[in-house]
Amino acid sequence: MNLDPSLLFLFFALVNAGFTSKPDCKTFPGDEVWPSEAIWTTLNHTLDGRLLTSSPPPGAACHVDQTYPNVRECQRLKEDWTRYQWHSEDPVSVMWDQFTNYSCLPDPSFPCSSQGYPPYVINASTSEHVKAGIDFAKEHNIRLVVKNTGHDFIGRSIGPGAISIWTHHLNTIEYHPDHFHLLRSDGTMETIDGNAMTVGAGVQLYEAYRAADRYQQTVVGGNGKSVGFGGYITGGGHSFISSHFGLAVDNVLQIEVVTPGGEILTVNQFRHPDLFWALRGGGGSTFGVITKVTMSTHPKVKVSNVNWMIVTDPKATYLWDVIAYAASTLPYLVDSGLAGKNYINKTLINPVPGSGLPREVAGVTGSNAMLNNDDPTVAIKIFKPINDTINARWPGKVLLHLESPIDYPSFLAWYDVNFDGTTGGRSRYLVSRLLDKEALTGDPTALREALRAGNEPNGIQALYTVTGKGVHEAKPRGGNAVHPAWRRAYVHTGVSTAEFPPLNKTAEREAIEILDKSFQPLRDLTPNSGAYMNEALPFERDWQHTFWGSNYERLLAIKKAVDPDDVFWCSPCVGNEGWRQRQDGRLCRVR
Repeated sequence: MNLDPSLLFLFFALVNAGFTSKPDCKTFPGDEVWPSEAIWTTLNHTLDGRLLTSSPPPGAACHVDQTYPNVRECQRLKEDWTRYQWHSEDPVSVMWDQFTNYSCLPDPSFPCSSQGYPPYVINASTSEHVKAGIDFAKEHNIRLVVKNTGHDFIGRSIGPGAISIWTHHLNTIEYHPDHFHLLRSDGTMETIDGNAMTVGAGVQLYEAYRAADRYQQTVVGGNGKSVGFGGYITGGGHSFISSHFGLAVDNVLQIEVVTPGGEILTVNQFRHPDLFWALRGGGGSTFGVITKVTMSTHPKVKVSNVNWMIVTDPKATYLWDVIAYAASTLPYLVDSGLAGKNYINKTLINPVPGSGLPREVAGVTGSNAMLNNDDPTVAIKIFKPINDTINARWPGKVLLHLESPIDYPSFLAWYDVNFDGTTGGRSRYLVSRLLDKEALTGDPTALREALRAGNEPNGIQALYTVTGKGVHEAKPRGGNAVHPAWRRAYVHTGVSTAEFPPLNKTAEREAIEILDKSFQPLRDLTPNSGAYMNEALPFERDWQHTFWGSNYERLLAIKKAVDPDDVFWCSPCVGNEGWRQRQDGRLCRVR
């Protein structure tokens, strides 16, 4: 019998494909090939006993069907559930409930199980622990997730059926006075003049601030106490002092990372420059696990905090003209040295009862930081042209209220009073956009209507001024992967959904739709801009370019080069297009 050679070739190709094709899904608990207890025990020995499980799940104390119900513990848990810090100190819990699929809330009226959490957690305290976890996940084809503090607005820090690497206890801090030595690819050293600090990925921002302050230094970081450095820099890292010193990633000199291949690498502008570029702004849980970050520090700064309000009658027909005007002044304020939190708010208490305005007012408020200012009248001087314009356009109808600046001897002293006290343990989403000077000053009518629409979901909209000259003119070593829109933005604006009830998919879907629709005018106003991917809507339609702009194609090429086996996957993250999480929690290939 003679066979056509082409058919014979096809036969062997199909046979070989059967042996070499990759599994359609990641291995999941209950699968025949899920590792046995003996294998997990062996891994635990490798990890020096640092393998944890998610059982009992975080809210178990409130559920009588769980192993350890406890009335007193349940009450304490209910009180702690809204504290970001509590979630950061738990190995599996994250700050927003929907990302766990409400698997075990501290409320006995809802079901409780571990199904929404990773069944196993590596409590890593060394890079070798991280490597062991990556190697194990790769060998057994198990989904891998990375949790630092769980301060994550888009849900990357958790995954059902996964093994999780908890980096919270990678918390070493080392200060480098006067200079830092960068390791070159040929083994020689490059000396960088100036002070620097190396922090473990699990070091939280306030811990780094206190460490730097002991040496009369300041480090660029955000305003939330429960934010960890490892995840913070993967998105870029904005700060109230970014207008002077750039984004956090603009200050990064060197990173230690464990790659998807299990290599522990030191990366900088000379060693593995593509990976160094991608890690600084290209997103977390994608290119490896960051274990250490070395950053430039800056001499201790004095901070003056300036609180201001531009408000009017909430029923006034010109309300949104006033709000748009206030927003249009933000580039001027940033260029004048002010940076910080600003909010559109439709429900405020009149700060000057005798002003002729009603008890409740609406408008824009600001709490802004100014560095190294010695002129007690500077705020009055800065706001004078704004006040003149208000009096000319709306005489007697709009109030600019300016409080006397409050001076602090250091950034740490300012931070201890002004840190972000937002609560967690809720169900909501966030959407954001970067606004440049043209968007804020070019077309007042378009800005007014875009802000009006963006404010709809809950009546409060952030207009954070966390950029400026320091970001616009930054020259990071080797460049970095943050969205190019940062280099011209003046405002990072965001709004969240109203809270929606647990396990109510209809309410959740409606909240997302309202949020998405409300921000479309702001997207239309800024077609060449994007969003800060650490604080964003995970369902952006063109998320690749919304989060990374023209950098996405290079990031995708680096992802394919360093992680050809897709050891790391998260959503929305670089290179995730080939996989989807199914309704049952399994992570499977898109066919």
